[in-house]
Amino acid sequence: MNDITQLQQKVGQEVGVSPWFEVGQDRIDQFASAIVDPQWIHVDPERARRESPYGGTIAHGFLTLSLLSHLLESAIDVSRMKMGVNYGLNRVRFTGAVPAGSRIRGHFVLAGLDSIKGGSQLTWTVTVEREGSDKPACVAEWVTRQYG
Repeated sequence: MNDITQLQQKVGQEVGVSPWFEVGQDRIDQFASAIVDPQWIHVDPERARRESPYGGTIAHGFLTLSLLSHLLESAIDVSRMKMGVNYGLNRVRFTGAVPAGSRIRGHFVLAGLDSIKGGSQLTWTVTVEREGSDKPACVAEWVTRQYG
C-alpha cells in the first residue's frame, strides 16, 4: 500500500502493524539526555530496581510517542509519496509502562483521510502494544500529512 488512492479504500480499517522494536536502556538514556529529563525512573537502573513499582527503569512516555514515525514507516510502505510530515496529535494517553528491554509495536487504523492543498491529511488511531502485556503502552490519535 504505497499511494493515497490505495489508502482511501482503507479508512476505518487497520492498515498496518509494525514489526517488534526493542526499547533498550541505551535508547532511553540517549532520549533522556536529548530532552534533558534525567529522572531516576528512566536512567538509574539500580535505584529503579529498588524503588520503582516496575522493578527497573522504564521508557519516557514521550520516547514511546516519538517512535510512532518509525513504527508507521516500518508498517506501511509510502514510497510513492514525496514527503510526509507530522501534523500533530488530537489525543494521547500513556496507558502502560515500557520497561527497558521491552519490545513494542504499533497498530495503525486509518481513521480519516482528507484532501489538502498539495496532498492529504491522514488521521491515525494508533495503539502501541508492549510484548507480553495485555495493556497497551500508548493510545493516540495522530495526524500526518502526505505530499506528492
